[in-house]
Amino acid sequence: MGTENLDRIFNPRRIAVIGASTREKSLGARLLQNLVGVGYKGVVYPVNPFRPTVQGIAAYPSIRKIPRQVDLAIVATPAHTVPQIIEECGLMGVSGVIVVSAGFREAGEEGKDLEKRILEHRNHYKMRIIGPNSLGVIRPGIRLNATFANKTAELGKIAFISQSAALCASVLDWASEANVGFSAIVSVGSMLDVDFGDLIDYFGTDIQTSSIVLYLESIKNASKFMSAARGFARAKPIVVVKAGRFRESAEAALCHTGALCGEDAVYDAAFRRTGIVRVEAIDELFNCAEALAMQPNPKGPNLTIITNAGGPGIMATDFLIAKGGKLSSLSNKTVKALKKILPLYCSILNPIDVLEEATTDRFKDVMEICFKDNRSDGFLIIYTPQGVADPVETAKIIVKLAKNTRKPVLTSWMGENECWRARKVLRKKGIPAFTTPEQAVSTFMYMHSYTKNLELLYERPEELTMDLAIPTFLKEVLSKAIEEGREVLDLLESLRFLEAYKIPTTKTLIAKTPEEAASAASKLGYPVVLKVLSPQITHKTKAQGVILNVWSAKQVQESFRDLVKRINESNPQAELRGIAIQPLVQRKRCEILIGSKKTPLFGPVILFGTGGVNVELLKDTNICFPPLNQVLARRLMEKSVLHEFMSSSDFSGCAGLIEEMLVKFSQLVIDFPEIREMD
Repeated sequence: MGTENLDRIFNPRRIAVIGASTREKSLGARLLQNLVGVGYKGVVYPVNPFRPTVQGIAAYPSIRKIPRQVDLAIVATPAHTVPQIIEECGLMGVSGVIVVSAGFREAGEEGKDLEKRILEHRNHYKMRIIGPNSLGVIRPGIRLNATFANKTAELGKIAFISQSAALCASVLDWASEANVGFSAIVSVGSMLDVDFGDLIDYFGTDIQTSSIVLYLESIKNASKFMSAARGFARAKPIVVVKAGRFRESAEAALCHTGALCGEDAVYDAAFRRTGIVRVEAIDELFNCAEALAMQPNPKGPNLTIITNAGGPGIMATDFLIAKGGKLSSLSNKTVKALKKILPLYCSILNPIDVLEEATTDRFKDVMEICFKDNRSDGFLIIYTPQGVADPVETAKIIVKLAKNTRKPVLTSWMGENECWRARKVLRKKGIPAFTTPEQAVSTFMYMHSYTKNLELLYERPEELTMDLAIPTFLKEVLSKAIEEGREVLDLLESLRFLEAYKIPTTKTLIAKTPEEAASAASKLGYPVVLKVLSPQITHKTKAQGVILNVWSAKQVQESFRDLVKRINESNPQAELRGIAIQPLVQRKRCEILIGSKKTPLFGPVILFGTGGVNVELLKDTNICFPPLNQVLARRLMEKSVLHEFMSSSDFSGCAGLIEEMLVKFSQLVIDFPEIREMD
């Protein structure tokens, strides 16, 4: 159905308000008041079967009686009446519908049945529906306020799409004071039809929109969402705040990966892979969107701070380092130039303190020098009212000089009475202006994240060239396990998969008797490790199914008997298929976890992090989507706390090998969608 019918919703010529009312504070009354009260130039038809006029406008008993073709119908009637109204809209050729009514799936089975009937009509008549439970939509560019909110929005370049009607109303109230404008505000409600993917597609091509911001609780169609975001993230920044960050999964996990791979972490990975910037708070949502739309993207995390007060400069530095950023290391040329114009007692090193006595000219001279430094990825100018440099004149200087750099310039004018006018001057000319340094630094780091996420969009992993097609014997291994009613492959079966994809494994021999165990150990060389082999025992250490550091044939036989006894006593129902004998790794080691999980919404994901028996306590969880190439694998590894260890001389060459392993493992994940979880 594309975006054509959505255009009838966002640029309608004729609108019907079904349920229009004169009852004060009713949804139907407020909708009609908002439509006619802010200067909408189209035609509005109130629909009310009991009144010839509503709020002084001629009304119609039903949409069938309206003499002209209606583009958009807004439904504000009781839930049980909505399916029939949708059908009537379809019969009359209405392309778009907004349902503000409540009482559907949230009301139980009866409400779900109403939704089912609505969808049947929607599919039959090929219309598009926003809602139910929607606040409505606002398009300031055509003076359209099709909501029941108490306020409208000023014109701007941000499209705000929210899953919460209440939050839309709150943002409207906040934005009027914060001077934030919008190209559109959309309350998606329950997303029975139109969802985030549809709206990203629409506003991605909307010339009035320069950035898209989302308040999101859940995604209905993950593939559509990711495809839409990936298609437009380069041209228009997409910024999201997602609620439900710490929601626990209801599923019990068999693998470490399942326990570590929470829903929110998967959303986080999806946002990164599609070029979306995720922020943590509503104010950051709009700060980031405006900055990305107004300023160039930083190429790195190196920030140069210029301040006329030492304390705020230190605060900004602390916050920058805590967020993973870096202070720019100024070039010798820059330092020499600064020494020529600044007093000896000024701090020349970054942050550059021009002191409280700084004039507007001193700010100007320092900025002219620093803006030419190639080691800086962005600039933060902090101003505190000291009674010397005029706040507005200093702001005007920044506006002028910022035109000469292709790097982002952010400002913090700390104060209200003397600074609000300066902030207004800066914002009007496209320079982000904040009241605190922390807000500015946070925005800079989100901008840096956006740059890194965009780089991922250019990575298109190629399919691995295997010696043969997917080995049929691996399919047979899975089929056999399914026939036996098993959900878990044993150690030997798992090793066959890894070996087929040329992923390095530890040499493993299986013993059925103590004597076979001793023979296997002598072939491998001492010391060895003994592990129980049973499809019912996934976490061997927890089940006391592992014995380490075995040095002799006699000790091997004793350990074999001990393991068998332990398992028979603690897990009498477990099928014991033997004891695995492996050489003990004695070199310096760094235990890692590589795993995968098939998520209900996004499909398979890959996890990388710290391994070992305490993996679930450490929670070094780093997630991405398959397939991978070496660049994507490296990015995944860089997010782990292990990255510094792997980069050290003790583990020279390991990082490259692990990258290759991750790429091969990701192909295994793609080739076998039947596998739910892997460690």
